[in-house]
Amino acid sequence: MKLTIYQVDAFAEKVFKGNPAAVIPLEDWIDDNLMQQIAMENNLSETVFFVKTDAGYHIRWFTPEYEIDLCGHATLASAYIIKNFLEPHIVDIHFTTEKAGPLKATAKDGLYTLDFPARMPEQCDTPEKLLPSLGVSTAVEVLRSRDYFVVLPNEEAVRNVEPDYTLMSELDTIGVIVTAKGHDADVVSRCFYPGAGIPEDPVTGSAHCNVVPYWSEKLHKTKLFCQQLSPRGGDLQCELVGDRVLMSGKCVLFMRGEITV
Repeated sequence: MKLTIYQVDAFAEKVFKGNPAAVIPLEDWIDDNLMQQIAMENNLSETVFFVKTDAGYHIRWFTPEYEIDLCGHATLASAYIIKNFLEPHIVDIHFTTEKAGPLKATAKDGLYTLDFPARMPEQCDTPEKLLPSLGVSTAVEVLRSRDYFVVLPNEEAVRNVEPDYTLMSELDTIGVIVTAKGHDADVVSRCFYPGAGIPEDPVTGSAHCNVVPYWSEKLHKTKLFCQQLSPRGGDLQCELVGDRVLMSGKCVLFMRGEITV
């Protein structure tokens, strides 16, 4: 079996920035175990597979460790591949998913906008190992959605986080988001997913399903410029529209190849 594979840097304007995703279009679904093995072999934060349907495209995302429920940057990368290689005249790209409900990406003038569900984080007890796993002693607030959501006092505190991934992998959640009000950006964040084989994720669209509704309420504004402070870095233009989060960014193709399995 031969499969076409693309590697795309999402939420980036040039290669080696943003978050790389492997994108594999399929004519029909292949075995789940094979998709997981391909994701493990790629060793990127996400490998995304999609199949054309009557409703658009059905999409699934795999980390090197397991399938996840939602991924922003790999969906953005998929929209880029569909627009540039599969359906050049398309504008609105509709996705169906296993667990996250319907998603949409809009392609216009080289900018790709995701329409994702908002996931407002909620108050929770602070696990004993959470703050030590981040190397911090206090937090402004600790909440939880899919991930733990830790609000720190300022941008410097977010930049200075030194995670203990061994300790963090013992937490009962897929990952940890740390965030604060930014200087040049409205909001800054970093995201860690050691339990999924991703120590620090470069740019995390799904995390902004939490970040945007939280900070929209705190800052009393619906449009937010967000920066993820990973070594690669990433910029996201975001907007809260009702119970949906719009996230816009660009993509750059790094590689096109062929898998033989």
